[in-house]
Amino acid sequence: MDTKGYVVIVDAFAPARFFPPEFHEAGYACVRVQSTPEIPPAFAGSLDLTLYADNIVHTGDLDETVRAADAYEPVAVFAGSEFGVEFADRLSEAMGLPTNGTQLSAARRDKFTMIETIKAAGVRGARQLLATSADELARWHEELGTRVVVKPLKSAGNDGVRFCATPEESAAAFLELTGAENLFSQRNEGVVAQEHLFGGEYMVNTVSRDGKHHVTDIIATTRISVNGVHDISNSCYLLPRHGDAQDQLVPYAFEVLDALGVRHGPSHIELKLTPSGPVLIEMGARICGGDLPHYVQLATGESPFDWTVDAFVRPERFHERHDDDYQIQRYFASVGLVSAKAGQLESLRHLKEIEELESFHDLSQFVPLGGVVVPTVNDSTYVGFVRLFHELEEVVMRDINTIHYLDGDGMYALSEES
Repeated sequence: MDTKGYVVIVDAFAPARFFPPEFHEAGYACVRVQSTPEIPPAFAGSLDLTLYADNIVHTGDLDETVRAADAYEPVAVFAGSEFGVEFADRLSEAMGLPTNGTQLSAARRDKFTMIETIKAAGVRGARQLLATSADELARWHEELGTRVVVKPLKSAGNDGVRFCATPEESAAAFLELTGAENLFSQRNEGVVAQEHLFGGEYMVNTVSRDGKHHVTDIIATTRISVNGVHDISNSCYLLPRHGDAQDQLVPYAFEVLDALGVRHGPSHIELKLTPSGPVLIEMGARICGGDLPHYVQLATGESPFDWTVDAFVRPERFHERHDDDYQIQRYFASVGLVSAKAGQLESLRHLKEIEELESFHDLSQFVPLGGVVVPTVNDSTYVGFVRLFHELEEVVMRDINTIHYLDGDGMYALSEES
């Protein structure tokens, strides 16, 4: 097949592997740009360079990288992961391609600047502190008088997020995170503390072109307090485009995108629906993680992958359809397996019952038999995920709850128990 042209994806990792086949179907090949000479070890296993026509490694000279990418005369440059957001802004701007620009790049990555930027634009945001010392943070927490969330300024995947009930816990979190290495194998540049927001947690995923936004999917989460973590997700499920919650979340999400200067490409927006309305947790100017866009594609027939292709290589089609609502063909959920103990895994005792559930689709088991299970405290310590699909929402919701019932101490046969 003749190639109509090329698109450049910066730091394509994990779910970005689904982009090249989608662009190929539209007649375009993908070139990968790596923003740093070394790949963060956490992502090295998710990279398949055979999907790309070339892999251009940026070594510090932007002009040199622009020349290398420009040889392909690309029609678009965008980020394939959180790690690549800022460099994608620099590269797309330097190449004169559709871009979110560099003016608000920091606001799209730095968690403190992000919230301050939306508040300056008149969009509601959480009370927060850019902490400079443990004592300062403890005093602020005491004055605030409520639970506090402490996290690194730049990371992803719940890495380093700490829920602190007391000023002493906040101070300890500050000391733990300051200067520690984050998910991207970089030293934390700072620590932000935010008021803990009460309410349901949701994800609104979008794709934009020329400042017009399309909602590809809205996902709700269920959450539990376990292993010292106050608010960890143990499942998520796809919602219809409209409903009481959705009709509050989407207008607010669009205000966030506008305030943060998002005009082109995919975005992932995490929100709390508090009693007084939606409030931003954080957003990423990139595709949603955890392969969720792939499963959304199976559930609705389209996903951020399809819409990103339209936005960058078929913009007229994007503009014709951007107000269309997605339609659920099959309801979808992803259920996390949450361990409360550590030990060598001998078996998952209730796996057969789970596989026999009416909506069971597949299981990604991250810890093999004989591997070491640790207590689940963040996105990298789940034992696995079970995916569910069914034409009826009620069946999926029933099976989510069944897995929650089966999961727990009785699920995991560990060698320490024998």
